[in-house]
Amino acid sequence: MFTTRPTLQGTFGMVSSTHWLASATAMAVLESGGNAFDAAVAAGFVLHVVEPHLNGPAGEVPIILAPAGRAPQVLCGQGPAPAGATIEHYRGLGLELVPGTGPLAAAVPGAFDAWMLLLRDHGTKRLSEILSYAIGYAEHGHPVVENVGRTVAEVAELFESEWTSSAALYLTGGRPPAPGTLLRNPALAATWRRVLAEAEAAGADRETQIEAARRVWREGFIAEALAAAAARPAMDTSGARHAGTLDGGDLAKFEATYEDPATYTWNGWTIAKPGLWSQGPAFLQQLALLSELPEYGTAEYYHVLIEGSKLAMADREAWYGDNPQVSLEALLSPEYNAQRRTLIGPHASAELRPGSPQGQTPRLSAYASNSVAVVPSSLGAGEPTVGSSGATKGDTCHLDVVDRWGNMVAATPSGGWLQSNPVVPELGFPLGTRLQMAWLEPDLPNSLTPGRRPRTTLSPSLALRDGVAVMAFGTPGGDQQDQWSPHFLLAVALREQVRGGLDLQGAIDAPNWHQESFPGSFYPRTMNPGAVVVESRIGTDVIGELERRGHRVTVGGAWSEGRLCAVARDPETGLLSAGANPRGMQGYAAGR
Repeated sequence: MFTTRPTLQGTFGMVSSTHWLASATAMAVLESGGNAFDAAVAAGFVLHVVEPHLNGPAGEVPIILAPAGRAPQVLCGQGPAPAGATIEHYRGLGLELVPGTGPLAAAVPGAFDAWMLLLRDHGTKRLSEILSYAIGYAEHGHPVVENVGRTVAEVAELFESEWTSSAALYLTGGRPPAPGTLLRNPALAATWRRVLAEAEAAGADRETQIEAARRVWREGFIAEALAAAAARPAMDTSGARHAGTLDGGDLAKFEATYEDPATYTWNGWTIAKPGLWSQGPAFLQQLALLSELPEYGTAEYYHVLIEGSKLAMADREAWYGDNPQVSLEALLSPEYNAQRRTLIGPHASAELRPGSPQGQTPRLSAYASNSVAVVPSSLGAGEPTVGSSGATKGDTCHLDVVDRWGNMVAATPSGGWLQSNPVVPELGFPLGTRLQMAWLEPDLPNSLTPGRRPRTTLSPSLALRDGVAVMAFGTPGGDQQDQWSPHFLLAVALREQVRGGLDLQGAIDAPNWHQESFPGSFYPRTMNPGAVVVESRIGTDVIGELERRGHRVTVGGAWSEGRLCAVARDPETGLLSAGANPRGMQGYAAGR
């Protein structure tokens, strides 16, 4: 069977990420004696440097980790809304939606503290060694990938006219960085060097230094600079300049937290996801809707998956958030899903049809209820992209690591994009914009509320067999993450195994799709009822049959859907494997 690359196999360690330099960094840490968690943290900080259009230090990261021989945990690096982020404040500014950019959209940054907790509790390396890779790339430069320059070009006018600190870093003579040229970020390198200096001054112990770094972020020079940046009005997608609500008190109070994952078992595969504060359970709901699957790759197969995705994402709109009104058990119960399954008929639905778990009546945002497509179905709708009008958004990274001891981790860093907020000049990175996902209406599960997490699209995955972690995987893609990922899992589970291990690369390469029949999570929150985007490789016969069934099909490029990363471990043999997404020519797996 043809694949773009082989599924890597070995016994020492495996890494997959959305950028080859992050994958190489993680492998270097494994080679130096570190474990999967050390490797993930080092790679995470490198991703801040080499994919600044996809994530940054002031963004977010949910992490699923499975220490060898122990149950998986979720480490939540999603910060909440600041104390001043009330619906009344935003409505008083004349806003119906949280802007997609600017200080008003900034939640409390969560990524740094989550990475520090992972290193403290599960890693073995010292902070200086972990940060050395990111410092090196920021100080000496890294070769720019094409999409960095393309993103900067889209927002160059905004940078030059309004966000001048961003222009100083990313524009040279008014031009964005060209592919392959070295991009340096000396301010970011200096930030991490100062963090290390203050951490090492606190004591010689590894954990003492990590704790000191956490305090520097929450209460020291970084917190002071972030709070000052949030207080400075900046142009945002509303067309006006606004200051944010984030302050030093918000930063001082936040700590990343551990929690049990949401899980569902399908055909012997137990999938672990972040909880209802994320869209992760939508993956589980899609599995719960499946009974007897049609033949893999047929039009009926895709139709069933697409319609099931619509039902799950409709429930996401009605029930998911940091204040859920129903239990996950109810959403995944056999009774509820048997009833929901009857809604999957032979023809496509264009309706938003949330269910009534536990007999409760679903309630949607009025904006979501009235949301209609304002642009034709596009290859990026439902996924954060960049608009030339200044309606700038960002995307996401992903990384997975498994080591020779059986430790496994999946992480999806995002937010704090170069196009989200002006660069804080003394730090070398901007604030994030995750609050744009919360509604400015009260009493909804995802209403903007001080102290609550905005529902995130970030959604790493872990698969277990017989209670043992066997696969870590995930993808960028905003609302598409929990459409592309279930399709990948099914491709792994239903396709033939090759070379004595899981065919990860074949499942990653398999033609993928997404549907758009629900309000998007990113400003301006549009939807395209009945729209489905498919890769052309899905085949003309399948496309024709989907159209006959009423799907509004947009045929994308042959390699345009899905950006999966994956690593796996066979618990019986210790055989490790990895695959990476060929789309975009950026993601790579590494291992031996």
